[in-house]
Amino acid sequence: MRKGIGILITGIFLGFVLSLFVRSKENTVTDKAVIDDFKEHYKIYALPLPDSLFFAGERVPVEKPWVRERLDRELLINVYWQSNALLKFKRAKKYFPVFEPILRRYGIPDDFKYLAVAESNLEPVVSPAGAAGLWQLMKKTARKYGLIVNKEIDQRYDPWLATEAACFYLVEAKQQFGSWTLAAAAYNRGQQGLKKALDDQGATDYYDLYLNPETAKYIYRIAAIKQIMEHPQDYGFHFREADLYHLPPLRKLTVDSTVHSWPDFARRFGLTYGQLRYYNPFIRDYQWANKDGDTLFVYLPVR
Repeated sequence: MRKGIGILITGIFLGFVLSLFVRSKENTVTDKAVIDDFKEHYKIYALPLPDSLFFAGERVPVEKPWVRERLDRELLINVYWQSNALLKFKRAKKYFPVFEPILRRYGIPDDFKYLAVAESNLEPVVSPAGAAGLWQLMKKTARKYGLIVNKEIDQRYDPWLATEAACFYLVEAKQQFGSWTLAAAAYNRGQQGLKKALDDQGATDYYDLYLNPETAKYIYRIAAIKQIMEHPQDYGFHFREADLYHLPPLRKLTVDSTVHSWPDFARRFGLTYGQLRYYNPFIRDYQWANKDGDTLFVYLPVR
């Protein structure tokens, strides 16, 4: 009896192994067809570098080998991370109309909107170093330029006010260094850090400096983002207006007293707390004690 059962089990096992072998052979044929099709049709191209490139009206010396290599790296990273690049285009439609008139008002070249893209991908994020918002402002810098930064309210997340604070910094940096390119580098490295690098090396040009890795690729990242976003179809990006994000028309409401409950505040205007936070990401808690007697602008959708 046991011998018969053993023979039966052995037969079943051999049949199972044989079926696996047959399926494996079938899959091999299928896999080969897929691989052949992949080899024939899937292509990744090196990117042609622009012959001429400017940032903030200042020439990028693309003829220098180290400049070409670093620019090429940033172009490749930003083009071939397609999902991230598409999100840049989508968010830009939402935030560039906020940035552009403020940059003009402070006499700052329009190209600096791409600096914000390089800083945050236009997301209201916080960095490991503690920089926050679309413009990635540090707490000390934000407070220096009049922004409220505490556990309940953090105006680094206010697109309008954060843009103004960034403009104050950039105007100061331009006055110190005399170049918009160096002002942008100072935004990443800090004014003191950049000044020390210039003094130590006896240099006057960003493109001739030896810098820490992050600042060394910073201007190239901004320039690459500008090139891609100004010529999307040259890099294979296609989208419709309907694919992009938009800010709805908003009105500003002045709030200068304690808010005991932001959810209750939101309901007064027909909003949920989540909707209120979407339009006002600088609200960081359920209430605002306003111990210092500050004034806020709260943004509400026009109905």
